[in-house]
Amino acid sequence: MNRLIRMSVLASGSTGNATYVESDKGSLLVDAGLTGKKIEGLFDQIDKDIKDVNGVLVTHEHSDHIKGLGVIARKYGLPIYANEKTWSEIEKKDSRIPMDQKFIFNPYETKSIAGFDIESFNVSHDAVDPQFYVFHNNYKKFTILTDTGYVSDRMKGIIRGSDAYIFESNHDVDLLRMCRYPWKTKQRILSDVGHVSNEDAGLAMSDVITRNTKRIYLSHLSQDNNMKDLARMSVGQVLNEKDIDTEKEVLLCDTDKAQPTPIYTL
Repeated sequence: MNRLIRMSVLASGSTGNATYVESDKGSLLVDAGLTGKKIEGLFDQIDKDIKDVNGVLVTHEHSDHIKGLGVIARKYGLPIYANEKTWSEIEKKDSRIPMDQKFIFNPYETKSIAGFDIESFNVSHDAVDPQFYVFHNNYKKFTILTDTGYVSDRMKGIIRGSDAYIFESNHDVDLLRMCRYPWKTKQRILSDVGHVSNEDAGLAMSDVITRNTKRIYLSHLSQDNNMKDLARMSVGQVLNEKDIDTEKEVLLCDTDKAQPTPIYTL
């Protein structure tokens, strides 16, 4: 079989996040931020069976990333991977995940799971030890990066040249400043441990896109301070100004809080 990477963003947004990633040797779920029932329904929509998944990778302990983790772990007996500090926070919220299903995957480690070599790396977010992942399979490279206040040079070095990205494009700065949120919440989102704006997402992407890059899934959009069309337009404008063609070279793809993206083969 061809050693390929297949993926679907099952759900993405401030209400819940989950991503399906598959190789010719197995598959993984990254985050389980919806109810167990909703996650099962999303798997049905992409014609996959969650029972076949080889494990769950956790990025951090916020509820929109772990809401259904305990239910899924117990119902299907899946191995769960998270770093030590994140595990300590997960256990405060749900102490019933069986010990033999808990595996440590610390930042800047590489683990071979389900046919992938997976790199973990820290991001800048107000969780205890947030980390995201780069999937390698043969010559293909796939990056998931959301929930960060900014994209550092170190992050850029790790993720540069991926064939596809799931990349945070959380908010429009003007919409956020005018919205009904308390000022403290606005400050948190705009801070270095908050979320990346549309414009900053475009600027960061312009530094990591190479000839290999074919798709960027704009993700973790705020339901109050962003819109799919606005995110795509804003990011596209920045990339076009950097001479990156978003019609012929790199496709900007929408994600949804309740509908999975079609399975894409890198």
